[in-house]
Amino acid sequence: MKIVVLAGGTSTERDISIITSANVCKSLRRNGHKANMLDVFYGIEDSKIKGFFEEDNDLDEVASELKEKTKGVAQELENRKNNKKGFFGNGVLELCQEADIVFMGLHGCNGEDGKIQATFDLLNIKYTGTGYLSSAISMSKELTKKVLTLDGVPMPKGISLQKGHKIEYVPFPCVVKPCCGGSSVGVSIVHNEEEFKKAVDLAFSYEDTILVEEFIDGREFSVAVLDGKALPVVEIEPVEGFYNYENKYKAGATIETCPANIPEDVSDKMKRWAEKACEAAGVHTYARVDEFLSKDGDIYCIEINTLPGMTPTSLIPQEAQAVGMSYDMLTEKIIEISMEKYK
Repeated sequence: MKIVVLAGGTSTERDISIITSANVCKSLRRNGHKANMLDVFYGIEDSKIKGFFEEDNDLDEVASELKEKTKGVAQELENRKNNKKGFFGNGVLELCQEADIVFMGLHGCNGEDGKIQATFDLLNIKYTGTGYLSSAISMSKELTKKVLTLDGVPMPKGISLQKGHKIEYVPFPCVVKPCCGGSSVGVSIVHNEEEFKKAVDLAFSYEDTILVEEFIDGREFSVAVLDGKALPVVEIEPVEGFYNYENKYKAGATIETCPANIPEDVSDKMKRWAEKACEAAGVHTYARVDEFLSKDGDIYCIEINTLPGMTPTSLIPQEAQAVGMSYDMLTEKIIEISMEKYK
């Protein structure tokens, strides 16, 4: 098949998206597909559009070039706003329409929030992953909490705050985080008023809506759901601090155990809640649900990632490996499941 691996974008997770997309594209080529990476925001030169799917380029070099452009994203966004130009880069929609399917290698806003999925639906472009509505719900931690708790899924108690709102009393410790951010960017664990003020300012520097949640003292886990069925549970143990951006993507910063060393009945409950969370939010194809196990033995779902990372340190490839599914088998499975929804 001819496949566009859509990368980059404008979110705080742009560089992680580029790593994911390079890995996925290499895998798809090994699987025999005519695949190539494309930056959704910067696009491609006119001269390269014609031979895009046949190009046997060095994907590591492409990734490096795209990362170099990251520092210019804010200025380019401002330029396009002033010149009344849109989000999609040159040639992007044209190539995506020509492809048999688009592999969504994007993370974060303008990629994982349903906007691009909705555009593709209107243009009859096939893409991997769940649809626009479930993407939008899952991207907003505020909406996720409202939807999942109504369906009985256990989640930490919390409130949302808008910029300018009066902040009421909050019990410590607590967790402060942007409403729609990913990769734990802007997330803080706070223990007193001074830390709380700094954490709120940090979270508001990323978004106008933030969440303040009770801190769950316990162990952190993640459960991938592939085609409606949960994969083995993985436990996440940062060597220092919590599972923040650095610990997620720095090799050796986190100990990941898969399958997790927990009783079978606890593992089964975590899997069921992950499946239930995806079902409640309408998420299909594949996703990853983050969960906590408190010291009292209670399970809490934290969030749903509808386009989980596929980097060398990402969790879903590890969970797939635990059931005998290699990285190349996983990318092929995602393509296969995604194509099913168009039949």
